[in-house]
Amino acid sequence: MAKFPVSRRLRSQGSHHRDSGTLRAKRAIGGGRRLLRHVMLQAARVATHHNPVLKPFAARLRKAGKRKQHKVIIAAVARKLVTITNALCKLRQSWAAQIT
Repeated sequence: MAKFPVSRRLRSQGSHHRDSGTLRAKRAIGGGRRLLRHVMLQAARVATHHNPVLKPFAARLRKAGKRKQHKVIIAAVARKLVTITNALCKLRQSWAAQIT
C-alpha cells in the first residue's frame, strides 16, 4: 500500500491555464487519473449538499464573493476531501464528523 495513495494520483488536479502572450484561453479542470478525478468530483458535489463538515466550507467559499464559479468550489471541496481521505488512511481511522 502506498503512503499516500489518493493524493499521488490526484496531485495535478486543478485548473490548467492555456495562456500565451496576451491570449487568455478557457481554464479547464484536468490532470491526474481521469476516472478517479471524476469519482472525487462527484463525491465533492454530494458533499457540498449533505456533508456536515464540507457543506459549510462550500457555503463559505460561495459567500466569499469574487463570483467563484461552481466548478472552482467543487474542485476546492474535492481537494479538501482528498486531504481528509489521506489523513484517515494515514491514521487508519474511519470517518467521524466533528463539527466545531
